[in-house]
Amino acid sequence: MSAVASWVADFEARAPALPGASLPWLAGLRRRAIERFAAAGWPTRRMENWHHTSLAFLEEHVFSAAGTHADPAALVARLRAGETAPGHWLVFVAGRHAPALSAIGALPGGVTLIGLAAALARPDDATASAIEHAFGGSGDSPAALNAAFAADGAFVKIGRGVAVEETIHLVFIAGADETHRHLRNLVVAEAGSRATIVEHYPDSGDAATLTNVVTRIEAGADAQVSHLKLQQEGEQTIHIARLDARQARGAVLASHSLSFGARLARHDIGTRFDGDGGEVLLNGLYHVDGRRHVDHQTCIEHAQPRCSSREFYRGLVDGSARGVFAGRIIVAPDAQRSDAMQRCDNLLLSRQAEADARPELEIYADDVKCAHGATVGQIDDDSLFYLRSRGLDALHARHLLTYAFAAEALARIELPTLRQRARAALLARLPGADAMGELLEELA
Repeated sequence: MSAVASWVADFEARAPALPGASLPWLAGLRRRAIERFAAAGWPTRRMENWHHTSLAFLEEHVFSAAGTHADPAALVARLRAGETAPGHWLVFVAGRHAPALSAIGALPGGVTLIGLAAALARPDDATASAIEHAFGGSGDSPAALNAAFAADGAFVKIGRGVAVEETIHLVFIAGADETHRHLRNLVVAEAGSRATIVEHYPDSGDAATLTNVVTRIEAGADAQVSHLKLQQEGEQTIHIARLDARQARGAVLASHSLSFGARLARHDIGTRFDGDGGEVLLNGLYHVDGRRHVDHQTCIEHAQPRCSSREFYRGLVDGSARGVFAGRIIVAPDAQRSDAMQRCDNLLLSRQAEADARPELEIYADDVKCAHGATVGQIDDDSLFYLRSRGLDALHARHLLTYAFAAEALARIELPTLRQRARAALLARLPGADAMGELLEELA
């Protein structure tokens, strides 16, 4: 039996017990999704968007839950201890909501924070419509597989004009007996609302597993949503993720993608301006070493006039690893006075490291301000000499320049507590982390 056929057989066995199985619209949508995956199979390099990252090896790859696994309770306690404010915590273990580990706390009126499975168990008309729209979105074959199998995820709804002052934390921990998990997250921020959301995949073991996640953000008129994704999974994990956002008139979205883990990580990130006057920041930072591979594919659709987009990605690539970035900005004919900026910079830390950067602009309007650029380079010898002339040894000078390159991406994270968490996650990955931390403390 081929790998694709085994996925179809697995779906047939699981379908009757999946959340929302009694809802005809969802059951039909899941079946169409698995049929789409069966027809397409795993992406290969023959597909333009997958030219640098083929998943064809998954035809023969066998996922296994064997290995070491972190204690979920201890892991969550450690994460919460690192925060200065209580926040609202929704925790998932093995792809399912874990109420005993969650700490939602007192939410403002008009805010819903529950598992998607719970939302499907008692959906009102508005919830069902939002979930149907999120499940029915377009996407490639991994997204179709996710729609077929997704058993849980986060459902976040923020009512009109409501501001959630404390951070919403969505934590996804691998389970000791799972080989693959499919998560579907939905964030609905109604008009004039405001929230900060962290989507965190911590290192919870070294099993060879698959994480397949789709997150959808609906930002209403004048809503403000800050979304930070921190991916730190174990080095045997395959992480495939998609973030789709839609922004109504005047909506502001900040998306920060921090990819520091997994054997192979693929992040598809896209947003579309469905109303004028919107703003978006796509900010990314990735670190790969050994033989690991990370790929960011982004798309910003300027479909309406007077919208602004800023996109900055930075990569640290070491060992024999490979970092890939392909960004696309599309300015529609009626999207006059669009303002778009896109940039990707990569720092190669070894001779075997490889980085690919492909920024693209498609402009069909004439009254616009758009620019893009990309660089791939190594640590500058003159900068290294300057620091050594000021008393630093070669190792500390190199570490400081590496951190300084990444610090620009960290500085774009507005909330200090999240910026500190991202900084700690990065330092944990870099060589000489202890010495680096001491050096930064001295310089501060």
